[in-house]
Amino acid sequence: MSQSAPVVAVFNSSEDTTDMLRVVLEHAGFVVVAAMTHELRDGKIDFAALMREHRPQAIVYDVAIPYEENWRLFEHFRDAPACQGVHFVVTTTNTAQLKKIAGEGTPLFEIVGKPYDLRQIVRAVSEGIAGAAKGTKRA
Repeated sequence: MSQSAPVVAVFNSSEDTTDMLRVVLEHAGFVVVAAMTHELRDGKIDFAALMREHRPQAIVYDVAIPYEENWRLFEHFRDAPACQGVHFVVTTTNTAQLKKIAGEGTPLFEIVGKPYDLRQIVRAVSEGIAGAAKGTKRA
């Protein structure tokens, strides 16, 4: 794979889903770095170091149960200096609950509900990276 291929980080609580997303995104031409959400939350993986080393242009982040706890972790990541200009694609099994927790008008990410078509994830990542390159953000 080319060194100039865009890097996408996948943070999920399911190893199977992480592996599936890795395969699909790599097939679409992305370089994928992945981590389990609980390893990031518990400090087993250093989020800042991961971001510095790989410099992803997009992050696919799953907000799983407990939604509030995983939403707070998402907000922590989204607000980190290392994530300036990074497009987030947020997946969840409960879009309505996540929108309720997130509130109206929360910027800088796109929510994709499950079950999702894997092409939808690739599209959201591709469009988010393209928009960031042009200086635009999706809401």
